[in-house]
Amino acid sequence: MISESLTFLSTEINKFLNQKLGVNTDARLVLGNIVKASEGESLANKVILSLINVEEDKVAKIRENFTKTPTSVIYKNPPVFVNIYILIAANMTLYADSLKMVAYIMQFFQSQNYFTPLTHPSLDSRIELINVDLFSLNFEQINHIWSTLGGKYLPSVMYKVRQLAVEDENTPELEGKLIETITTELSGKS
Repeated sequence: MISESLTFLSTEINKFLNQKLGVNTDARLVLGNIVKASEGESLANKVILSLINVEEDKVAKIRENFTKTPTSVIYKNPPVFVNIYILIAANMTLYADSLKMVAYIMQFFQSQNYFTPLTHPSLDSRIELINVDLFSLNFEQINHIWSTLGGKYLPSVMYKVRQLAVEDENTPELEGKLIETITTELSGKS
């Protein structure tokens, strides 16, 4: 669901940028590896959305590996809920354009940071919710991220995308019967 979620967000941001800047046949924001920005021309004059980190959401963790029906119990491992951190960096020729693009990205998420299949029919129906929050970094964290990425700093903003469910659709389910009666036997010695 990570790829589907980030592809959806990229599409929605591009729609927003087209509204703000006029229709452009070439996507202004691309889903890509920020490290490649300094290596090739394909990311020149683009805004780049990159996955930076994945963490398990322990608060949303479902501990039970079963569900009850009126007639049985179904055993299946629950989905893993994750939060992902995305970095959106503007790799524009003019620095002022990079700053404008970062501002537009922030406007987009300020105006809509909550996505469901009901509010956004183009969202994959297997994704129940995407909730996006600005994630502030201090100077040391910014330095570590850009050092790890091995690239030059670009005007950027980071967001935390919350509670994506990761689940294998082909996970086998095991069905068991409910306990309907309990009997006890006492054996006594005389």
